[in-house]
Amino acid sequence: TLALYDLTRTNFTVENPNGRGQIQIGKQQSQGIELNVTGEILPGWNVLTGYAYTDARVADDDQFQAGNAINNVARNAFSLWTTYELQRGTLDGLGFGVGLFYQDNRQGDLANSFELPSFWRTDATIFYKRDRLRTSLTLQNVFNEEIFEGARSNTRVIPGAPRSVLGQISWEL
Repeated sequence: TLALYDLTRTNFTVENPNGRGQIQIGKQQSQGIELNVTGEILPGWNVLTGYAYTDARVADDDQFQAGNAINNVARNAFSLWTTYELQRGTLDGLGFGVGLFYQDNRQGDLANSFELPSFWRTDATIFYKRDRLRTSLTLQNVFNEEIFEGARSNTRVIPGAPRSVLGQISWEL
């Protein structure tokens, strides 16, 4: 899939940089492209990859300078997720996967007074499917990278999750 976009938002609210409530912003523009490719390379081997380029800026406002980057929006973002599931034999239904995720540095506020750093995150999974039963164990943020999800101000930065394990059991009806 491919998407090209040119969006304009007007009169929306954002966190007040002075720390009290929210304020209204005049006009914001976002232009970009997003490309996602999904497919099965060989029987059992699936790939999902995506790239997004976004140029999001203040277009017109009384408080923030026109041209300032919109906070928490990465200019470049990339993802790659691949899995392989054994197709036959005694281990039929056993699968493994790995995912790589990247986000460019982002502005932390609309004044562009500080930046959140770029990051790479790696996830890995092992799963088993049999009939309608599926179980999986996923290790998120394998290398325990310090990640910042976003910011509301320079004193309210939202950290990403450290290395974590997620187990799941599901049954299809």
